[in-house]
Amino acid sequence: MQLGKTFRAMAETVRVHRAYRRTCDELWALSDRELRDLGIGRSQIRDIARSGTRMPEG
Repeated sequence: MQLGKTFRAMAETVRVHRAYRRTCDELWALSDRELRDLGIGRSQIRDIARSGTRMPEG
C-alpha cells in the first residue's frame, strides 16, 4: 500500500508543478500594460503562480 501512496504523492507533485509552470508562462506572455491592468508587476508573477497552485516556497 505504501507504494501506491508514494506514487499518488509524486503524481500530485508533478500536477502542481505543471500548473505552476503553465500559470507562470501565461502571465509572462502578457504585455506590461495587460499586467498593469490586472494590478500585477512582473516581479510578482512567481509568487502569484505559487499561491494559485499550492506550490511550496523554495
